[in-house]
Amino acid sequence: MKRFLILASLGLCMAVGLTGCALLQVVSEAGTAIGTATGAITPGQAESIKRSATAVGKAMEDITPEQEYYLGRAVAATILKTYKPYDHATANQYLNTMGQALAAASDKPETFKGYRFLIMDTDEINAFAAPSGYVLVSRGLIRCCPNESALASVLAHEVGHVQHGHGLQAISQKRWTSAATILAVEAGKNLAGEQLAELTTAFEGTITDITGTMVNSGYARKLEGEADKAAITIMQRVGYDPNGLKTMLVQMQQRMQGGDHRGFGATHPSPEQRIKAIEPLLRNTPAPADYKARQDRFEKFLKSI
Repeated sequence: MKRFLILASLGLCMAVGLTGCALLQVVSEAGTAIGTATGAITPGQAESIKRSATAVGKAMEDITPEQEYYLGRAVAATILKTYKPYDHATANQYLNTMGQALAAASDKPETFKGYRFLIMDTDEINAFAAPSGYVLVSRGLIRCCPNESALASVLAHEVGHVQHGHGLQAISQKRWTSAATILAVEAGKNLAGEQLAELTTAFEGTITDITGTMVNSGYARKLEGEADKAAITIMQRVGYDPNGLKTMLVQMQQRMQGGDHRGFGATHPSPEQRIKAIEPLLRNTPAPADYKARQDRFEKFLKSI
């Protein structure tokens, strides 16, 4: 019963959007109040649990850019075990040149050791943005793009995820959830010494679990909307037609109607929903000049993949 009530409190916290120290504080306050009221734990044990929640929650909010970099590198490396890198230096150079220009125009133009863009050698329509600016895009998704503005929208969308820290948000949420569960299980103990070390370790999570979240479930609809909005702004700053995002989504919608629901189709809101959400942002948006040289280089790139 005690554990059930604590976990119910956790669900309430997430429903109202509490995260980090705030979430853990509410959960531990609720759990210890229940425990002391029922006599399941002593006041001393309650204080121990509260101190543990505060200490570990604070640690989760202090991830440094360097730590984010190593975390992102590990996530990217794990993804690349499944989706092999496309071994074509010229094609990857083209993608990086575009990506760096778009990243420089974002609200987070710098990360520890910089952004990195890489093509994944798969026909699956997919892309990933790992923490610290590791952006991976599949050949299948690139082939959905009829022009450079459409491809720019893909890269700008992924940069938007990095800009908003969506990867870290997903990772941290998973860790906070694990910690709150352990607090419930351990509610009858004094969490100190080995127990506190064990609880702290639980917050570390695993790279495999983090990658699984990115690959299998994707970001929430709200976060995808934030990335789309960021993409439009970034594209306007660089000089790409922001309508390229709609063009790319229409192409994806057609692929999905043909039965291809892998990758983006499985982890993102439907293209129809995303198009509806961005259309107000695209109204009265003057399209940049249609540069023939830009299309020529894009078509040359497309032939290489």
